[in-house]
Amino acid sequence: MKNSGQEEFIKTIKTALGTSRAASGRKVDFFGGDISAESRAILERIQNRSAADHKKLLDTLIEAAGPINLEVIACDDTGAVTTAIAALVREKDPEWGEQKGVVAWAHPLIERLNLPAALAEQNVPVFITGLKKSTDEDIRQRIVDAFIGVTSADFCMADTATLVMRTRPGHARSVSLVPAIHIAVIKLDQMIADLKELYALLRWDPLERQVGLTNCLTFISGPSKTADIEATMVHGAHGPREVYIYVIVGPEIAATVPGPRMERD
Repeated sequence: MKNSGQEEFIKTIKTALGTSRAASGRKVDFFGGDISAESRAILERIQNRSAADHKKLLDTLIEAAGPINLEVIACDDTGAVTTAIAALVREKDPEWGEQKGVVAWAHPLIERLNLPAALAEQNVPVFITGLKKSTDEDIRQRIVDAFIGVTSADFCMADTATLVMRTRPGHARSVSLVPAIHIAVIKLDQMIADLKELYALLRWDPLERQVGLTNCLTFISGPSKTADIEATMVHGAHGPREVYIYVIVGPEIAATVPGPRMERD
């Protein structure tokens, strides 16, 4: 579509919505209004979850993950996650070529894994997406060349085994989409029950409202799959063919960060 066509299209939409040109650049608070009693109760339930409650959420996640071919692995600490990822890298082979490469988010939790050092003995390079010296083209090529992408997430909804990820600088969505294998590392207290809890947090939790929705909110439930051809299920046609969620359940990190929030960049 040419620019003139785009402008005419947007003008038509604004006219239909009754939005003036002057008002179009203003930030709109889509989450205005007063909190309801139901939403307040949901936030209180999230904040007051016990260790046993979190364990039930993990059990729910594992049960929901099975039918969608998603692997959920509970680990006591970041050291156990690093060891598990190193073993997975050693076990798996790239779909194309022989060179193994890993791409990972620039994220505090991922940095604790120290993957570059852990994978050095296998001669597997680890590229971090948030490096300032990297150009956009270099980042894209590294992601395309990698066979494993490592991310964290903002939340994980247990009832549908769904990762919820905001897009931020250094947190390229393509890291979870392009490599054949996607690994997500989260803390136990980032798990929530369902979409209703997610909505309550995004709309009413003070810290979450400060972060906002960012320009993209991604939901991931298991590996890519399609049955378009002869009704035969195929994994990896439009994204990763394998997805792993490593949940840190020990006190190393989870007990030091209240609530289901990520460590901020």
